[in-house]
Amino acid sequence: MSEEPFARTPRAWIAPLVSTLLTVPAMLVAVLYVALSPLACDDSCSGLVSERFQSSLDTAYPVFAVGLLAPIALLVTAWALPWQQRFSERRFLTAWFAPLSVLVPWIGFSNMVDWP
Repeated sequence: MSEEPFARTPRAWIAPLVSTLLTVPAMLVAVLYVALSPLACDDSCSGLVSERFQSSLDTAYPVFAVGLLAPIALLVTAWALPWQQRFSERRFLTAWFAPLSVLVPWIGFSNMVDWP
C-alpha cells in the first residue's frame, strides 16, 4: 500500500527541531570565534603586519556575515515547508544541511584573514 503524497506527516517537526538545536549553537560559536579574532594581533603586531591583518579582517567580516545567511535560510525553509508526506525528503535535506553550512563561512573567514 503506497502512502498518500498529500497526507500530513505527524512527526515533520523533528528534523527542523534537531537542526535548530545544532545550528544555532554552531552559529554562536562561529560568531564568537570571529568576534575574538582581532585579539590575535592586539599588542604583539605592529606596522605592516598589523595593517595587513586589519585589512584582511575588513574584507572577511562582511563575507562571514553574508555567509551566515545560508544556514538561516535553510532553517527557515526546513520549518516553512508544508508538513506533507511529499515534502519529507526536502525537509530532511534542508534540516541536515543547515548545521553543515555553518562551516562554510567559518572556514572561509579563517582562510581570508592574513593571520600574524
